[in-house]
Amino acid sequence: MSAPVPPARALWRLFEPVYAVAFLQPESRAEFEAAGLDGGWRGYFAGRAAPLGAVDAPTVVAAFFSFAPAMVERAVPRVWAHASPEQVLAARTRGAAAALARLLEPVPAEQVEAAAAALEAAVGRLDCAGRVLGAANAALPRPADPYGRLWQAASTLREHRGDGHLAALVSAGLDGCEAPVLHCALDASREVLQPLRGWTDEEWEAAGARLAERGWLTATGEATELGRLRHRAVEEATDLAAGRVWAALTRSELDGLAAALRPIAVLCQERMPINPLAMPPLDA
Repeated sequence: MSAPVPPARALWRLFEPVYAVAFLQPESRAEFEAAGLDGGWRGYFAGRAAPLGAVDAPTVVAAFFSFAPAMVERAVPRVWAHASPEQVLAARTRGAAAALARLLEPVPAEQVEAAAAALEAAVGRLDCAGRVLGAANAALPRPADPYGRLWQAASTLREHRGDGHLAALVSAGLDGCEAPVLHCALDASREVLQPLRGWTDEEWEAAGARLAERGWLTATGEATELGRLRHRAVEEATDLAAGRVWAALTRSELDGLAAALRPIAVLCQERMPINPLAMPPLDA
């Protein structure tokens, strides 16, 4: 029998697909391009980094963790010459709201409103100490549109969890390339993830060799039992760091939130053109 999924992980699986629409749907790409950010990666790097201000490439490398520095440097800081952080924030909200309005057309408006309100309430309970991206997103003004509100709340919770996940990876001794290499040895596709993170074959193979030296991977790149144990410890630490915000809710409240989010998440994930995190499928 498999162990029960902690609420922090179960709910992340439901708000992560909502967050992803801002970078994987045509409405979002159109808004970023209208702001002067042609090409998907300029919109992605500027869109995620904009809450921090007009930051430079080393800051984005540190905050995003698993992207090759050379890939980040091709976009940052030049993106800020085309659009200010304020313009990028407005574009990402418009694009995400428009994408959600299309994707969630079958969902009653009151359910979208209820889900947005519930996630906003969770954002209000966040402790953002040590979580820079989470804090920067939590400090943004709330959009007026319910779809924009839903997206921003989901994005803030996602970045808050992500900050804790990066802390867990660093504590485990993993660097920005080793983390996705281990991920692919377990349940993701190298063919999908490596180009999305910008690492060269030489960098990827060197990271795999370092993990093999530690006993986390075999010489041919499969995860060892030790590697699986270490990865499981990272995931458990991530859940622990993200769990406090949900601890205030009763089981009935958690179940109600999950029930409200599930049909929303299913529709978002069904239309996701790629699944770079190899998230498991959601039941309708």
